[in-house]
Amino acid sequence: MKMALLSAASSIHTIRWANGLAEAGWEVHVISQHPQLESMEPRVKVHILPFHGVLGYFTMVPAVKKILKRIKPDIVNAHYASGYGTTARLVGYHPWVLSVWGSDIYDFPYKSPLHKRLVRKNLLAADGVASTSVCMAEQTRSIAPKLSYIAITPFGVDTVYYDPLTTSLANRDANLPITIGTVKTLAPLYGIDILIKAFEILLKNLSQTHPEIEKSLRLRLVGTGHQELELKALTQQLGISKRTDFVGRVDSSQVPVELEKLDIYVALSRQESFGVAIIEAGAAGRPVVVSNAGGLPEVVLDGRTGIVVPKGNPQAAADAISKLVLDRDLRIQMGEAGKQHVVDTYDWSACINTMTNLYEKIINQYKSKV
Repeated sequence: MKMALLSAASSIHTIRWANGLAEAGWEVHVISQHPQLESMEPRVKVHILPFHGVLGYFTMVPAVKKILKRIKPDIVNAHYASGYGTTARLVGYHPWVLSVWGSDIYDFPYKSPLHKRLVRKNLLAADGVASTSVCMAEQTRSIAPKLSYIAITPFGVDTVYYDPLTTSLANRDANLPITIGTVKTLAPLYGIDILIKAFEILLKNLSQTHPEIEKSLRLRLVGTGHQELELKALTQQLGISKRTDFVGRVDSSQVPVELEKLDIYVALSRQESFGVAIIEAGAAGRPVVVSNAGGLPEVVLDGRTGIVVPKGNPQAAADAISKLVLDRDLRIQMGEAGKQHVVDTYDWSACINTMTNLYEKIINQYKSKV
């Protein structure tokens, strides 16, 4: 079978879908106006077009038509409901699937009635629509209520890849500091400021009740973003800068290595379309504390693989983290349960199977109509 991904070649999500589908036996073509930043499988054929920005999604239409006419894919999968979704609709190749990502559904449609109408037209023009989470599917349907079906196609992890790169909490050196952290872009959306405030509350509380444990705690923040200076200033203001490590950006291949350095993973996002970072933490065998924002609660078994807390509430987050800090056995138990949950539900091979099953269903439906 042959398929074309109309998506940003610069995105790790595009790269992983392309590589995974190629490994599953598909002939994969990636068509993009974004330059490729990381390598793909040699079997993946990449077509980078010389068009850029918002206008590029319109001006690239003739070139995309020409490529599709030549390669004749069985199906096209456009990723992102606004940009590449617009290109796919204007190209008019069938059958095609539109995969929604997040900001294209949560933010873009609300810039103006015109933006919302554009996204709605793209959604309704597709032969199928896919979302990584149930909550994002519901948001998508609020924009295009006439959609009859939205497939759930989670974005998982290669769990086998994590085994040689991460050590279980049970085997982690007990003399190391207890490290709480996250791997996220340093931006308001992801609530890093809430995590910093929660950590300060945690230290204050434990200094009164468990001073020896309090002295062993560290906060580790992996990632960069426009809020970095503001967040560093916040740690200074709260008096915890010497207990906080700002690591900076790491390559996606190094995420398991970074997760191994943590005892507890925390994601206190204000909004989140899916929880791939939580799945990665689970693959590394780390318990999680997450806010009840968007798709985060969908990937956590509350009380079994982690703890879900109200969003925007540093005190609730501090209390949840404290529970895990004070109980090593609970950390190990939740970490192991999280790992098993990811293996059972979000292993990358299962995600590829889900996507390919969707492709085959839509191809067959389209053939039955023509």
